[in-house]
Amino acid sequence: MQAHFLWLIAGIVLIVAELMSGTFYLLFLGLAALVAAAVAFLGAPLWIQASVAAACAVAGVVWVQRHRRSIKQKPMPSLDVGQSVAFDSWSSQSDRLARVKYRDAHWDARVIGECAGQPGEILHITGVEGSTLLVAKARPV
Repeated sequence: MQAHFLWLIAGIVLIVAELMSGTFYLLFLGLAALVAAAVAFLGAPLWIQASVAAACAVAGVVWVQRHRRSIKQKPMPSLDVGQSVAFDSWSSQSDRLARVKYRDAHWDARVIGECAGQPGEILHITGVEGSTLLVAKARPV
């Protein structure tokens, strides 16, 4: 069997495997094999075919890694930020921990800044740390 057919089969198998996994790494390996198939079809020796495939695969994998890092560095903003909560009671006033009512349920909250600490006082969510709401008197911008 000719080399370009082997590269073509390898590329198709890798792309089909990518469709099942969804990682994008195998897609670039498959595309690299398809490029090597084209180089083999043009009559280049095996070492050039392998070098072209390796260069394309490395470039693709590096691109996927950089793309994934750029996505992970942008945290998704919480949809709760800016919403109003009603102060219920202090859990630990010295640690600024309180219970607030939000969405008809009681939540743990850390009060940022000044707060009178009166039941029913309206505060605003400025952030979320795990399952603890960060609340303040002023509405976040």
